[in-house]
Amino acid sequence: MIAGLIYALTALELLSIARNRSRRGPAPAAAAESAAPFDWPALVWTVGGFILFILTLRLLGWVLAAALLFWFVARGFGNRSPLTSLAVGLTVSSLAYIGFDMGLGLNLPSGILGGAF
Repeated sequence: MIAGLIYALTALELLSIARNRSRRGPAPAAAAESAAPFDWPALVWTVGGFILFILTLRLLGWVLAAALLFWFVARGFGNRSPLTSLAVGLTVSSLAYIGFDMGLGLNLPSGILGGAF
């Protein structure tokens, strides 16, 4: 039922895009040239954060690894206050750990904070 709803919404969106394109006509060449350049540093910070998260999850545990991931993604999105984003990351990852591990009973890796290493 959910998959059918997703297909129906996708079809409606494709029809909407096709209808709007036909009204506007082809895009001028000047608009394609004036597009904003791709932000490679943001991509590197974000993907690097995910790779570091994957590599350090078992060692650091959920709370610390997710806080680092939050910091990397915030840095990639342009945040220049590292202590604030790290504090927010620790808060959010701690709340997620409490909610999933203690509230729902799902085991998230506790890493060095849980005495695993």
